[in-house]
Amino acid sequence: MFSKRCFSVSLVVAEHKNVDNQATTSKKNGPATVITTSTLAAIQASSAFLQPVEVLVCAEGSAADSLTDQLRQRHGVAKVLRCSGNSAQICQADALALLISRLQRERDVSVICGAAGSVCRDVLPRLAALLDVQPIADVVAIKTSRSMDAVTFVRPVYAGSALCSFASSEKIKIVTVRTAAFTPGETAGTRAAGDRAPVEDLCVTAASSDLAWLTEDLTATNKPQLDAAEVVVTGGRGLKSASNFSNILEPLRAKLRNAAIGASRAAVDAGYASNDLQIGQTGKVVAPRLYIAVGVSGASQHLAGMKDSKVVVAINNDPCAPIFQVSDYYLEGDLFQAVPELTSKLPEQ
Repeated sequence: MFSKRCFSVSLVVAEHKNVDNQATTSKKNGPATVITTSTLAAIQASSAFLQPVEVLVCAEGSAADSLTDQLRQRHGVAKVLRCSGNSAQICQADALALLISRLQRERDVSVICGAAGSVCRDVLPRLAALLDVQPIADVVAIKTSRSMDAVTFVRPVYAGSALCSFASSEKIKIVTVRTAAFTPGETAGTRAAGDRAPVEDLCVTAASSDLAWLTEDLTATNKPQLDAAEVVVTGGRGLKSASNFSNILEPLRAKLRNAAIGASRAAVDAGYASNDLQIGQTGKVVAPRLYIAVGVSGASQHLAGMKDSKVVVAINNDPCAPIFQVSDYYLEGDLFQAVPELTSKLPEQ
């Protein structure tokens, strides 16, 4: 049983990853694990509800200790809920949804929030079905009154070409947030040990699951994650081939600090890049400090995935390319000449 609460809280479902691999909710042994930046942004978003924010993390062994310590140091975290047991079973999407539904009922949780990524997009709709509430997806802003009697959510519609503001009458609010729209809180590195968030261990038994954990196949890489990179270099159909995509973009990426490579849907469909690099409405949403679009025309579906970038630079030989309309700087010219010349003038990192 979980302890009862006399006030409402917000619950954030934490995701974490290997330092060189992809996000997950469970982790056993292996490389060091860190809380994802998308989870930190979800914590920041949850602070808008003006009530204590608790974070649920499922992990085992040393990974659990490390992740818990990272969360305890964050501003805005009132408590860390550490789920012990067989995390590989508990963190199957259906079993985790059942666990959170129990937490909600027994701890008076009024808001359940997560990043709008692969994990929470799998878990939270299942949770919404269990609790019989309408989930709220892809939120980019939350406006709350002091009395909590009026909460306004903002989300993009029509492939990001417009924003819709609306209220929810649901007593329990299940929300996924586009983390690019929320800045993660600063690490409380100087926070006194006695002032750090407390930890509560949840000893639970995994519910039966229709899903079975088989294996985890991750690609080891020393490159930054696309959704966490400060610089994104994106290639489009204008690169004309998979070899050009790699030979033109990779040297440029290597010259830039904390940079990752992305792709437009047209480039992915043409086989120039893998699906995990796709940026746009049906791919990943990014908001780096610098976004460089090479041979990308700028379809509305692509713009929906990168329009929150701080600075946008575009290189294209089409003067009517839509990407130019959202660019801070653009070069109309032959990318096969412009990009190598730009790369040669950049210092080595």
